[in-house]
Amino acid sequence: MANILVVEDDKSINDLIVMNLKLAGHTCRQAFDGEEAVRMVKERQMDLVLLDVLLPYRDGFSLMEQKVFRDKPVIFLTAKNATADKVKGLKLGADDYIVKPFETVELLARVEAVLRRMGPSQRVFEIGNTVVYLDRRTVTVDGILTELTNREFELLEVLINNRNLALSREKLLDLAWGYDYYGDTRTVDVHITKLRKKLKLENEIKTVYKHGYRLEV
Repeated sequence: MANILVVEDDKSINDLIVMNLKLAGHTCRQAFDGEEAVRMVKERQMDLVLLDVLLPYRDGFSLMEQKVFRDKPVIFLTAKNATADKVKGLKLGADDYIVKPFETVELLARVEAVLRRMGPSQRVFEIGNTVVYLDRRTVTVDGILTELTNREFELLEVLINNRNLALSREKLLDLAWGYDYYGDTRTVDVHITKLRKKLKLENEIKTVYKHGYRLEV
């Protein structure tokens, strides 16, 4: 499944697209103007961008002209249905151009088609001098391979997938160890301590008082 950025200034449309993408198993981020989209592609690894043309501050065409999304595949979602606009969008490097209004099944089919053409993505997460290769299940710190146990890596992946969210110890146990694990929540504290030390993330893996932990990026 892919990490998808939805850039659409109409909140109701944005929310509807995200809801359907999540039901299909994708993870999503939302941006409501051009400037916000620029910030998000710098902060997050995205596999695909769904991009409106008529956006506040910086429109979709200008974002493509300025190569904001670099090598990321882009699908335009826009009410601009003139042939000249479609041709312009595709010539700017978009992988597809969908005119509003559209059926959800069509959107999902086109998303899957673009993702297939791009081939399997390599999910990579960077924070400080730590680089996590999620698909290969390897981690480097200062360019040096760092060994993690399976459980440490699974806990790290949970923190990454839920970055900037406070997760209780019970939730971390559920997600990283499994719902049928009956161990004490203190095992989470032990593993968090090891991750902080091994990955030099003492300042990034925050303790949330009387609750749990948060990976802050």
